[in-house]
Amino acid sequence: MPADVVSLVDHEALAATLMSPEVSAYVNGGAADEITLRENLLAWQSLRLRSRVLRPLAGGHTRVELLGQTLAHPILVAPMAHQRLLHPHGEQASALAAAMQGAGYVLSAQANTALETVARLVLPQVERGPLWFQLYLQPDRAFNLELVQRVEAAGFEALVLTVDAPVSGPRDRERRAGFGLPAGLSAVNLANAPAREVPPLAEGQSGLFDDLLTHAPTWADIAWLREHTRLPILLKGITHPDDARLAIQHGAAGIIVSNHGGRTLDTLPATAQLLPAVVDAVQGAVPVLVDGGIRRGTDVLKAMALGASAVLVGRPVLHGLANAGAVGVAHVLRLLRDELEMAMALCGCASLARNASDSAAHPIAQDAPIGVHEILK
Repeated sequence: MPADVVSLVDHEALAATLMSPEVSAYVNGGAADEITLRENLLAWQSLRLRSRVLRPLAGGHTRVELLGQTLAHPILVAPMAHQRLLHPHGEQASALAAAMQGAGYVLSAQANTALETVARLVLPQVERGPLWFQLYLQPDRAFNLELVQRVEAAGFEALVLTVDAPVSGPRDRERRAGFGLPAGLSAVNLANAPAREVPPLAEGQSGLFDDLLTHAPTWADIAWLREHTRLPILLKGITHPDDARLAIQHGAAGIIVSNHGGRTLDTLPATAQLLPAVVDAVQGAVPVLVDGGIRRGTDVLKAMALGASAVLVGRPVLHGLANAGAVGVAHVLRLLRDELEMAMALCGCASLARNASDSAAHPIAQDAPIGVHEILK
């Protein structure tokens, strides 16, 4: 990496010089006026940390428990489609880099690499994080079942079902740039999905509500999927506390608070603002993860302080991939982890546990470690 690339913002700036305008619009753009896209960043930045000094920090660590696994740190790579747009090695590079950095990896259903190939690369790595598969339910249940069986057979450890995108948002930046997938690039894991039958529409009917959305997933589909897989299911795109409660009722093993990186419904609140209400609704029944706008180790620490079990990082991984393939992705993840450790130390927080030692019982004891819940103003 160039010596002057020392932050995720630097990675973004460098990637901007390497990507075509069309690909940049696809990667960096959001829906409509991109209000949610901008506010995802600003919301984390607006939260203020408070520090405690002279606290015991020896033996501190970033380890967390998630779905029965011990993770070296709470950073996962979010599912992102078509990564060969950024580098010829695409998902192979990002997945291997994540594994080598101990980060979890979520493979997109719209990846350009066969899911079995990614699993063969990641699973043998001793220090790897969890390997999950992101799923968009297709109209054909037989195809969904076949795909889930492939995922299970390959060794993936959870399904991440995206529930907040029954339709794409109006991505004006993409449309202005004229973005389209280049020839030879496709979602290879969906290659055998049956073509959707397009019914003739009567006068006055909507091509959206009376055609496309007749196949949109519902809570009944969550129950069906739960019955047809042995893998835990996390629902990605939960933003409302009532939906969080429904997710638990329908057997979800985890919730990911996400507004799709500002790429679907513009003017949704930032995920940093949405997270606390979802955490409160869940009451610890399942882990709650969050994505959207994470750019600094301080952002990761703030998310954990608000009750998240882990965070997912999206666009910065693509910037690192564009800049230097696997090396660039590894650098992005390492920067975040290093910054997280520094932020913890400077806050007097030796672990990411919600309640550290006896600090709740003895809040002013000079030798009491600080729990992560204590570091936000």
